[in-house]
Amino acid sequence: MVAPRLQALIAAASLTRNGAPLAPPGQVRLILEWLKAGMGLQKRKVMGGLAVLAAAALGSGAGAQTLPPFTTEVGSAELTLGGTARGAVFAADQPGSAASLGGVAKLIARLQQTDDTGLTLALNGTLAVHDRLSFGRYDGDLLEKLYGEARTGLGTLRLGLADGASADLAVAGPVADTAVSLNDPSITLFRDSNGGAVANIFTLRTPGGPSSNYAKIVYESPNIFGVQLGLSFAPSEGKNVLPFLAAGPQVAGHQADMWEGGLRYTDDFGPLSLSAYGGAAVGRAEHKLPGQEGVSDTAAGIRGDYSVSDDVTVSLGGAWHSTNAYAFDINRAYAGATTRIAHFSGGISYAGWSGSLEYGTGVAGSAAGNSRLGLNGMEAQLARTFSDGVLASLGWQHLIYGRSSGAFYDGSNRLSLDAVFLHLSLRTSDQK
Repeated sequence: MVAPRLQALIAAASLTRNGAPLAPPGQVRLILEWLKAGMGLQKRKVMGGLAVLAAAALGSGAGAQTLPPFTTEVGSAELTLGGTARGAVFAADQPGSAASLGGVAKLIARLQQTDDTGLTLALNGTLAVHDRLSFGRYDGDLLEKLYGEARTGLGTLRLGLADGASADLAVAGPVADTAVSLNDPSITLFRDSNGGAVANIFTLRTPGGPSSNYAKIVYESPNIFGVQLGLSFAPSEGKNVLPFLAAGPQVAGHQADMWEGGLRYTDDFGPLSLSAYGGAAVGRAEHKLPGQEGVSDTAAGIRGDYSVSDDVTVSLGGAWHSTNAYAFDINRAYAGATTRIAHFSGGISYAGWSGSLEYGTGVAGSAAGNSRLGLNGMEAQLARTFSDGVLASLGWQHLIYGRSSGAFYDGSNRLSLDAVFLHLSLRTSDQK
């Protein structure tokens, strides 16, 4: 039993935000209490795996080396093959059957040639294999990116399956390990009764831009006095590599002619490094149902990193994202509807170690018969960077979902979710 005084310090049961409580009602359940002997055999096995993997990762730190990509000459061009592999083992406290593993692996290829004038031409591609909890922002596509690129002193031009300008220039607050963050995660920790990710209901993603990895044209300016501009155009939701070749899924509210713009500013002010970003996007809806309209999307973010000493850096930041697309589904963009989220975080790093605390909140306003959704979350992480290509993190994540009508997969209108995790990330030195 938790002492009443400690219980009062940890949570106030009556607080709510966006229809989702900030803390569980009634008696507070501490994570340490949950990990006691009363938890099931499966959770104990997972926690044992966490301890073993943590010891292995931490023990190998001294000898960890950079993982170089494979490179070879192809005529006058250079071919680079690299990749990333991310895996998490975790113990989740949630309604239904909890998962205990998640991960994603990516093969990243680049064929590049630079001539005497400084013009660089490249072909870039990314293949990804996911489990159902690790679909990320591209909905689990096997072919995440494939685009041609031309880079000169006047900027960079991309053509194909690439991020839009708003998403590509995004800035958010500091996170020790972004792959398992509250914000725009590539690995999530909770699953529903069908084996899919609970995050499919509604996810905190502050990078703006509704055009995802649809075929598009993107221009990014060079960095001039700390300012960088971007503009992109996606004619449809098609993913046939080149724009205009396919219209994408023919569904109600299908989006076309999606324009995105972004601006990022970075500069140093003595020991303070500052980054700020703003982005906006618009689209045109086709095959509209009553109330549907073209997507409209805005986002902003800011981050500051203060060097206390050569080894210690303290960071703070936040980001915000608003759209008329219900729960960020661009095929459900409605007049008068608003989905908005905010994410705030702070962190500290020292000699390869980093820690961060996050808070996120969001609401998807009701529209066209859809329930109003609320989401609040907190996360704490401790990470160790062994080299440019090896990172391990331990953390705890807490999410609360609420809805104004209807029910979630467990039959309730409120979900309270907790997980502790260990995540390991391996990547070649110049890949993301």
